[in-house]
Amino acid sequence: MPELPEVEVTMRGVSPALKDSVIKSVFKGEKRLRIPLSDDLYQLQGAKVLSLQRRGKYIIVTTTKGSIIVHLGMSGHLKVVDHEAPFILHDHFALALDNGKDVRLNDPRRFGLVAYVKEGNDPLASEVLKNLGPEPFSDAFNADYLYNTLKKRHIAVKQAIMDSKVVVGVGNIYASESLFLAEISPLRSASTITREECEKLVEVIRKLLQESIKKGGTTIRDFSGADGKPGYFVQNLNVYGHEGEKCPRCGHPILGTVQGQRHTYFCGHCQH
Repeated sequence: MPELPEVEVTMRGVSPALKDSVIKSVFKGEKRLRIPLSDDLYQLQGAKVLSLQRRGKYIIVTTTKGSIIVHLGMSGHLKVVDHEAPFILHDHFALALDNGKDVRLNDPRRFGLVAYVKEGNDPLASEVLKNLGPEPFSDAFNADYLYNTLKKRHIAVKQAIMDSKVVVGVGNIYASESLFLAEISPLRSASTITREECEKLVEVIRKLLQESIKKGGTTIRDFSGADGKPGYFVQNLNVYGHEGEKCPRCGHPILGTVQGQRHTYFCGHCQH
């Protein structure tokens, strides 16, 4: 599933084509995504694109005729192509622009989302966004906040930091990697994490996500940016996907387990 860095890279990739352009037409396929594509999306025709922003793993495109909220689901990606380019299998949604480009959503597994928000309504107050936790790069995400939040939770710390109500954008890969860098076992209860450990965890989460954005995200299977290029942060992963290999910090074998139906990788020797 595309995580925060991949979504940020995608948003930056489509922004030059979308920003300040006029939407000439809207295409929506017949097959439904996570929810059916609404006919309200046709109201975007003739609208000028004013801005793009990311909230968690969602991309918000604001226009003069309302906004759209886009989520890439498990296998979706946005791409910029020439308007004359033929549609391919799994192209489910497209904006045709006055600059000769199309921005198209391709989503083989159809878990993505494209939701229309009426003009005058705040997309951040919509049902899909209103309950999200703080952004990892914001001042609201700090050691005191994280400590006070985690001490009330009696689930594994990895599952806690993956909860978008705690902090947005720390998906499975980055949760494993952040806990490794912070030397915290993913198996520990969130309520046992000290304030000092929270300070380190906040620091490594921010650093890890920033580095991944710079390298174009992480490609495990499906992700590619708007230009079709894969992300290269996969080369920087310390533990994720490296079960049985030597820990780069202490040399002991990396362990693998399953938590909440998600694979977890960690060093049982230097993560406590």
